[in-house]
Amino acid sequence: MAGKIKNYFAGGNTARGFHNLYDTNLQGLDRLFILKGGPGTGKSSLMKKIGNEWLEKGYDIEFLHCSSDNNSIDGVLIPALRVGIVDGTAPHVIEPIAPGAIDEYINLGEAWDARALAIHKNTILKLSNQIIKTFHKAYDTYKEALDIHDDWEKIYINSMDFKKADQLTNKLIDTFFGKMKLSKRSDIRHRFLGAATPKGAVDFVPNLTEEISKRYFIKGRPGSGKSTMLKKLAAAAEVKGVDVEVYHCGFDPNSLDMVIFRELGIAIFDSTAPHEYFPSRDGDEIIDMYELLIAPGTDEIFEDIINKISTKYKNKMVEATSYLAKAKELHDELEEIYIAAMDFSVVERIQSKIAEEIRELAASKVE
Repeated sequence: MAGKIKNYFAGGNTARGFHNLYDTNLQGLDRLFILKGGPGTGKSSLMKKIGNEWLEKGYDIEFLHCSSDNNSIDGVLIPALRVGIVDGTAPHVIEPIAPGAIDEYINLGEAWDARALAIHKNTILKLSNQIIKTFHKAYDTYKEALDIHDDWEKIYINSMDFKKADQLTNKLIDTFFGKMKLSKRSDIRHRFLGAATPKGAVDFVPNLTEEISKRYFIKGRPGSGKSTMLKKLAAAAEVKGVDVEVYHCGFDPNSLDMVIFRELGIAIFDSTAPHEYFPSRDGDEIIDMYELLIAPGTDEIFEDIINKISTKYKNKMVEATSYLAKAKELHDELEEIYIAAMDFSVVERIQSKIAEEIRELAASKVE
């Protein structure tokens, strides 16, 4: 029986630039392979092949998706073997845990013809520079969108009953944890449930919550306290020794979109656009922050200004996404140059070497 795949992002294109959440997801590994090499050197394909090998053997795996290329992954983890493989090229900054003892750098650049690449040096430099500039345009535009979103939030913050918000949060803390106090340290993983990608917003909420028995769908408006409540719930879980998967907002990583307490079978998440979902299973429950905490009639009183802000915000998000799509086009051009200079038989040998080392590691764990 095949294992199960957990999908998420550990890096994202955000209003605060490229944001990296790799560290907590790589903690506790016995072996980490960090792949180096240019675009088109087969890093994502290598990771997918090894991940799928262990998936077919019945092991659960985690795919860390790439926010800049919808068809690529940035990493694969096999938790039961405490093994991971990650793309260690820019913009992913992977700090080694214990170089040599745990981490091993794998250079896929061994497989390219440096002379063939040298012929295209000027084109490579030009494309690389254009890609960097285009990503910065995307980040700057997302920042403009965030500033607009802040104005949107102020309308609801000024109409919010903070005392009721605290009462709601405390009630949920009591419902989730009661007098529970586990005799262990909380394992906390920081991730993104979704990301801004060249194809627009993408999320993995259904996949991440498919085995969760109790799901809370938070509805509301910008500034209605969704993220603040999630942060308080995560903090309470840590005090109780409950493991937490903390999912940051792919637009503003300082905000949270979801927390999962997997050992308790509980997930609670911001279920508004662009990751809007509705109850579909027994046990699903809606928490409407607008209805519970915001002064009645706020939508109607500020309807005109809300519509203007909403339109400005959506236009900026579309513009920012167009820059990510352009960066992807440029990256594809760069990939073609590298692919033409690659000897993929060398990549296959490297893949076989990594695969064999993981098999040996698995065998030693069985012994």
